[in-house]
Amino acid sequence: MILIFGGSTNLGAPKNTSRIIVPFLHWLMPDISDQAIDRVQFAVRKSGHMIEYAILSLLLWRARRNTSNVSSKDWRWNDARFAILISASYAATDEFHQFFVSTRQASVWDVLIDAGGATIGMILLWKLGCWFKRW
Repeated sequence: MILIFGGSTNLGAPKNTSRIIVPFLHWLMPDISDQAIDRVQFAVRKSGHMIEYAILSLLLWRARRNTSNVSSKDWRWNDARFAILISASYAATDEFHQFFVSTRQASVWDVLIDAGGATIGMILLWKLGCWFKRW
């Protein structure tokens, strides 16, 4: 959560992340257009949102499972819902924080993307668990 909060400051502003993405794209494809660079940067930034919140939900799920009194290690959707709810709530507070950062802008769409990433993280974890039980 501290890393996500740090990314919500000026450090995570598009002008700062473009210092990494743009030179890499020019190295990879020297004749790339500015429009293509903008599309790739947008996709990378939104993918980052999904990945960081998928990881957050996995960590929250694990923390909840390790502190529960239930001896069974079977899948429980309540743990997944807890992880998604806390992740989505943190996403909302993160966007609220960005509202007060001059180089950032708050977006409801980002909250939805973050919550989607948390949900995808839980679904992938569930699918992985189902897959391993078959072996």
